[in-house]
Amino acid sequence: MNNRRDFLKTTLLAGASIGAGIPGPLIAGASARINSNARMKLRFRPYTLELKHVFTIATSSRTTTPVVLTEVEYNGMIGYGEASMPPYLGESHESATTFLSKVDLSRFENPFELESIMEYVDGLAPGNPAAKASVDIAIHDLLGKIMNQPWYNIWGYDKKLAPPTSFTIGIDKEDVVRQKTKEAAEFKILKVKLGRDTDRMMIETIRSVTDKPITADVNQGWKDRAAALEMLHWLKEKGVVMIEQPMPKEQIDNNAWLTERSPIPTFGDEAVQRLPDVKKAHGVYSGINIKLMKSTGMREAHKMMELARSLGMQVMLGCMTETSCAISAASHLSPMVDFADLDGALLISNDVYDGTKVIDGKVVLMERPGIGLKKL
Repeated sequence: MNNRRDFLKTTLLAGASIGAGIPGPLIAGASARINSNARMKLRFRPYTLELKHVFTIATSSRTTTPVVLTEVEYNGMIGYGEASMPPYLGESHESATTFLSKVDLSRFENPFELESIMEYVDGLAPGNPAAKASVDIAIHDLLGKIMNQPWYNIWGYDKKLAPPTSFTIGIDKEDVVRQKTKEAAEFKILKVKLGRDTDRMMIETIRSVTDKPITADVNQGWKDRAAALEMLHWLKEKGVVMIEQPMPKEQIDNNAWLTERSPIPTFGDEAVQRLPDVKKAHGVYSGINIKLMKSTGMREAHKMMELARSLGMQVMLGCMTETSCAISAASHLSPMVDFADLDGALLISNDVYDGTKVIDGKVVLMERPGIGLKKL
């Protein structure tokens, strides 16, 4: 009887793993950690990130970012998650905690039912992508701990292929931009925010300090396509290697026109939130920027990356200002992307986790199970 019960438990796990994209052999060691009487429990608490510098983009400035930190406990193990919610995206402490209060994970007997679990979470209410991501990340962390494997192993990625991350320099005065550029000396590539009438000043100021490659994020700030194309040629001459969301996302034809003529790749950012947006972006942009806080977490981000690759599009992996929790979660996808912008935890002064590192400007994943996180 016991042998039959163990066989059925392992078979159930293997079936669940197919939907989650988890190789069958990794399930064998996990079966002993599945308890038919245990249930997942979700906990969450609001937290506020303090930024080291005022962070300014084309549309707003801020010194803090509201986040919600989550935990999913199962059979004595805990997975960690996070929702980061810059105000311009429309989520808040109140909206996230209201949504998370509706989530009942105890209805699922098997934490490996990842597809069913996240379909249930996604269907509780429209929107709330960051709040949903906080559940997704915590469950991924939990599952990795159950299997005693980091997610880059579960997905079959070589962690040594993790790319350099860019370091973001927000829109600011010349002296501040110059100082921020000097502080980013260890980074091999810089990211600059554009989209205002100070664009040329921002680039020239950075170039007065360094000749490193630059990526640029316009955050929909350019309105005239002819002027935008002229700026792209100028940026190319200045060593800018790609551009994010040059024009408003609603201007599909103008973005496609610009991409067709641009001397550097264009990436959809605000235009690409979730999986259905990837096909819509095909032919409009050269690539897509995937962020866990927009995609509802690791599960959908992984699908977005694979779909973009199948369409011949480039992939960038981005972030918000986040703790090392969300940054670590995203980093497990990084070995398979063209550009990584995973500096969000470096921009804050009150991180509460130890996770993925940036060493000499390169993303370095931890050899720990799950998303590789420790609480400080």
